[in-house]
Amino acid sequence: MTHQRSLSVLIRRTAVLATTVSLLFATAGCSMPLFASGADPTPAASAPATTKTALNDGQNNDSDSPNADNETKTEAPAPNAQDKAKQLLSGMSLEQKVGQLIMVPLFAGNRASDVQSLVQKNHVGSVLLLGNWKNGTTAVAQVSSTLQGYTSDGIGLLICADQEGGQVQHLTGAGFDTMPSAVKQGQMSVEDLRAAAKTWGSQLKSAGVNVDLAPVAGTVQTQSRSQNAPIGALNRDFGLDASGNGQHAAAFVNGMRDAGVMSSVKHFPGLGGVTGNTDFTDSGITDTTTTLNSGQIEGFHQALQSNPDMVMMSLATYSQIDPEEPAAFSSKILNDYLRGTLGYQGVVTSDSMSAAALGSIPTNELGVRFVSAGGDLICIGANEYVRPILTGLVQKAQSDPSFAQQVDQAALRVLTLKVNAGLAG
Repeated sequence: MTHQRSLSVLIRRTAVLATTVSLLFATAGCSMPLFASGADPTPAASAPATTKTALNDGQNNDSDSPNADNETKTEAPAPNAQDKAKQLLSGMSLEQKVGQLIMVPLFAGNRASDVQSLVQKNHVGSVLLLGNWKNGTTAVAQVSSTLQGYTSDGIGLLICADQEGGQVQHLTGAGFDTMPSAVKQGQMSVEDLRAAAKTWGSQLKSAGVNVDLAPVAGTVQTQSRSQNAPIGALNRDFGLDASGNGQHAAAFVNGMRDAGVMSSVKHFPGLGGVTGNTDFTDSGITDTTTTLNSGQIEGFHQALQSNPDMVMMSLATYSQIDPEEPAAFSSKILNDYLRGTLGYQGVVTSDSMSAAALGSIPTNELGVRFVSAGGDLICIGANEYVRPILTGLVQKAQSDPSFAQQVDQAALRVLTLKVNAGLAG
């Protein structure tokens, strides 16, 4: 919802633009949300305390109080979202936990029933709407309602879409505005972009979509925009410097949140420095410039100030950070830096595990490698990848107690997100 997941084809000549657009809709990257839904950084009025204490510690000698001699009484605090998620997790089988880590594709033109078995028998917890859904909000809402009806355990689905704007907008038709490209969004003030994103988010919400796999927070680093196939060539970034891109990404996230829709900042730590599109090639996908303290990483620092519901990991490799692993499989980038140094404890999702960038890796190892690095929600853009990834996760957890604990941690973060969103608990 990174598409990597980057929903695009390497554009070498402007003459192939039409072909590229059609591939974006047909091939599905997850270029697309935790902090458990973060709070808007705008200061708000203080809420009443949930714990009330009758002060009676000898400092209050009000003789008019009938309880003046009573001991201090404290009401037990209501369980928070993570507490509720832990309760849900404690009653789950391994297969149910693994299912919460999977996002499966549902392509335009296909029936919701195509994923019914995956939801009901394999406990899959998220669905990504891919392709050209052109019949408007009412038609998408009917599909979303049918999908949610397949759940029977009181835990709703994350229903996701890639609505960035411009060439990456999978849901169109009556009720959906035609969203400008991110470059054009970057020409708005952050206040105006937040207001616009609220409008777009309201349209998604009316269609039953609760996660937008956007915005892109990367910054083009190549000599020309056209050389950067996944982002610059498709105008998927905000067209500013890293700081400006990050501030606009934060405004987009906050606008979606204002509408009650979750979002995913992507593709960490940025796809602006590669020439190849990870969705369609394993060539030209090593970034030789990005570091953890310079370049496009600043855009993510800014975007994370909005406490996005999700962060999507890139499938590129970053030679100056971890030359051995794609970012999605790099514990150094994901667990040590994103979670450790930056303190992000929300849901981390992958770009599409069916992307060409990962074609040399056995399918049943893809999910295992992502969760092992600290990831949570596995985006899958091709149906034939779903069951091997599910099987690989279950078998690894059955044979490796430490990995089983990582599955628990990932499922807990996904469930906490759902509790915060009103989908569980």
